[in-house]
Amino acid sequence: MRAKFLLGYFLFFCCTLLNSQTSANSNEGSKGDIEGVLHAQQEAWNRHDLEAFMSGYWNSAELTFFSGAAERDGWQAAMDRYRAAYASPGHEMGKLDFSNLRIELLGENAAFVRGAWHLTMSDGKTPHGLFTLIFRKFPEGWKIVHDHTSLAE
Repeated sequence: MRAKFLLGYFLFFCCTLLNSQTSANSNEGSKGDIEGVLHAQQEAWNRHDLEAFMSGYWNSAELTFFSGAAERDGWQAAMDRYRAAYASPGHEMGKLDFSNLRIELLGENAAFVRGAWHLTMSDGKTPHGLFTLIFRKFPEGWKIVHDHTSLAE
């Protein structure tokens, strides 16, 4: 009887361990996928390809983008803001670097991401700040559904 109990306990322990390892591997895969979206955005920005940069965002009227004291709703409004601030005459995009990324999964299909951004401009200025992103997993992959970006004073 004791042997059956120990065997049952051992099998339960092995299944629990296997399940937690599978879950951990899945979490690491999702975190890697999200980091990949941000890396692709950084590369696109540095190529001055705003369309490719924006492909990391959910192309929906429900996207929310907070910057400074302004709230913009929708993918197009976010795109218009980026164009006006960085791609219009008299403005430049500079070189973008993301750092200090912290990705926290909120479930299988949602994640919370915090990090820092830093631009290096041709005139030597270095605007920088922090961001908080909410990602959602769609059939086509992870997309930003909310962006709150701040500029350091």
